[in-house]
Amino acid sequence: MTHDAALQSWVISANDPNTDFPIQNLPFGVCSRPNGIDTVGVAIGDQILSVYECYNAGLFEGAAADAARRCGGSTLHQLMAMGRKHWSALRAQICRLLRNDTMVGRKAQKLADKILLPMNEVTLIRPIYVGDYTDFYASVFHATNVGAMMRPDNPLLPNYKHVPIGYHGRASSLVMSGTPVRRPHGQTKGDHDPVPVFGPSKRLDYELEVGFYIGQKSNLGSRIEIDEAEDYLFGLCLLNDWSARDVQRWEYQPLGPFLAKSFATSLSPWVVSMEALAPFRCAAFARPDGDPQPLPYLSSEANTATGGIDLTLAVFLSSAQMQAQGVAPMRLSQSSLQHLYWTPAQLLAHHTSNGCNMRIGDMFATGTVSGPDKDMRGCLLELTWGGKEPITLPTGEVRRFLEDGDEVVMRGYCERPGFRRIGLGECRGVVVNE
Repeated sequence: MTHDAALQSWVISANDPNTDFPIQNLPFGVCSRPNGIDTVGVAIGDQILSVYECYNAGLFEGAAADAARRCGGSTLHQLMAMGRKHWSALRAQICRLLRNDTMVGRKAQKLADKILLPMNEVTLIRPIYVGDYTDFYASVFHATNVGAMMRPDNPLLPNYKHVPIGYHGRASSLVMSGTPVRRPHGQTKGDHDPVPVFGPSKRLDYELEVGFYIGQKSNLGSRIEIDEAEDYLFGLCLLNDWSARDVQRWEYQPLGPFLAKSFATSLSPWVVSMEALAPFRCAAFARPDGDPQPLPYLSSEANTATGGIDLTLAVFLSSAQMQAQGVAPMRLSQSSLQHLYWTPAQLLAHHTSNGCNMRIGDMFATGTVSGPDKDMRGCLLELTWGGKEPITLPTGEVRRFLEDGDEVVMRGYCERPGFRRIGLGECRGVVVNE
């Protein structure tokens, strides 16, 4: 019922067909109000519904009231700990009280000044404090492109199509969208340099990704079965895994990414629930003939049929000169989450297959989301082919990698005939050298 395209809200801006946040979406976040008090909120058009103020006003009942009572703090952790039954009940009642054709909706509308906060009058803060963060390498197109630059005769390593590849990232440097990203320093070595040098990265890059938040814990020594995996997922956000490619090239052997990726990872502020994405589910990636089928612990009929997500992802670049001249950001690429070789459920099932336990608030990311065509490549390393094919901006500036003052903006949305378009908002970050 919450996905019905005909639903309209008494919050007028939510009925705009171009909004990311219609009544069919209802993503969760946390905002800091001008009085300094933090509150859990739900995005609706250009407003934020304060869940706890709605609870205080008696607008919830049953399981939804129990869930809303946990929304008075500065994180989503207490709500997440209640489980999918309560998440779903709360979302359903929020939908009813925001509708323009229900009794509770009419009651809520009379309380609009108390329960609504204009987005432009609050500060969005991190909704979830991540304890552990894992980044995967789930796009076969990204893996093949990067491999081709380093190993032209053997771009894809033999394990890739059998096992989801990932590494443990640094949770402490996850930052909110809008946080400036300082150009990192590191050790690099060119092909003709006799010894490495230490200094600022000259090949700073972005990576277009999606992050998934864990909403339920699992026990150490147990594993999450693939058909249970999505019950553990609270929702998703946009993620920019900033990368220093020259540092990465020198340090990645033999243990993989380290300082080239631990200096900053940007997250969008809104958490879109898996339930909101239900109309946009699609089949898992269709493996070409000759590719191995997933091992049994990574395979199920349900995952094959609906394990994918038809989520469009785009990345834009705005240089300091473009910003000064009022030139609109340039779209660099556009891809889709349905191009991932491995589904979110497969990533989580594999992550716990050795008994690794999940905790509430943990996160895993997809890795760079690239597609089969050049304009679907999710990072500059691929788009410029390691700097050999530079991009020309509308101002005539040339980019091989990111320069100081460049702002990267990522956006994501789902749309399908018969349903309302929903979005993930934006993930922004500007490069500074301080």
